[in-house]
Order: sequence, then structure tokens, then C-alpha cells
Amino acid sequence: MISPSILSADFYNLENGIKSVEEQADLLHIDVMDGHFVPNITIGVPVVEAIKKRTSIRLDVHLMIEKPDDYLEQFINAGSDFLTVHYETCPHLNRTIATIKDLGAKAFVALNPHTPVELLRDILYLLDGVLVMSVNPGFGGQQFIHNTFERIGRLSKMRDDRGLNFLIAVDGGVNETNIAGLSQSGADIFVAGSAIFKSDDPEETIKAFRSLER
Repeated sequence: MISPSILSADFYNLENGIKSVEEQADLLHIDVMDGHFVPNITIGVPVVEAIKKRTSIRLDVHLMIEKPDDYLEQFINAGSDFLTVHYETCPHLNRTIATIKDLGAKAFVALNPHTPVELLRDILYLLDGVLVMSVNPGFGGQQFIHNTFERIGRLSKMRDDRGLNFLIAVDGGVNETNIAGLSQSGADIFVAGSAIFKSDDPEETIKAFRSLER
């Protein structure tokens, strides 16, 4: 599945940016940043709500914020279909996951590049997905961290060994040079911003990405 990240879209013409990927995208990735957990500030609940009213693409909302539990209901009510929280920000992660599911969204947990995937071992059976960050979160257009392949491979093995079916997503520096390797490592969802929205033809770029998936 391809999930274009609107962080790299033209915010002045956001509607046109979304329309440029609407026919091909499987999801639409929306990064919510608070300037505390990550050194950037982006968008909030009203923008998610406005986007939901204007597109049929499922919304893949990524909360890069310090206290996600305080906002779960607001973002799900605004239209989040997939809601991702960071392992690093959730002291009671089981409860957070349960809340997301009870509110009707798919529950994903994100891991920063320095966070071992093995830390999720005891709750993998609860998750709809894991988002592996392949850059340090906060800004688009960063260079891909190469050991992401190995991290996804370890996570995929844990999934296979235990007969689980959660999805593995990857976010950061994803492009045509690494998507095949990420897919072979076990990734299912590919979040890409600059590679799609900065291309001459976003929909053709998504088609090219999809042809490289396993």
C-alpha cells in the first residue's frame, strides 16, 4: 500500500495536492507535530476534519506529539481511519491501543530509528500495524537510514514466527531506489512524501512504486 505524506505537499494548494494522488493512493498520510516531541509544528484536528470531508482516501494519521492520549478521540472523530502513536510517548501503551480500537480506528505504533523493534514483542498481538521510522521524525526530505531494512526484517520474522497479521509500515526517505528492498524485508505500507509530491507526475510515481512492491 502506498501512503503519500502531505507533509511534502504544497500547503497553499493542499486540495490540489490531494487530488493529484487520489486515483492511485491507498492511504493519505497526515503528520501531526506539536513542536515538543519533534522539532516542528504542523497541523491539527480541524485540518484532518476538513480533509476527511473532501476525499474518499482513508486517512493515515500519525501523532508525533507528547501526550497523544489526550487527543485520540478528537482525531478519530475528525476522520482518522488509521491512528499511529509513538512507543516513546505512551507510558500505558496497552491502554492507548485499546482506546484507539474502541473508538473505531486501526491502531498503529511508531518506533523511532533508535528504538528496538523487540520492545513491542509483548503487545504485537494487539496491534493492527507498526510504523518503522526510517528517518528521525520531524521534517520531510531527510536521508533514509540504511539499517531500516534489517529492523523491518526482524519485525517481519517476529510476525511470521508468531503467526500474527499486523501490517508493517515504513516512513522516511522512501523512494524508487529502496522500496523493493523494503518490500522484500517485509514492509506492507510505504509512506512517501517528497518522492511523490515533488515529482513531475505524482500518480505515475505511485504506479512506479506499486510495480516495485513484492
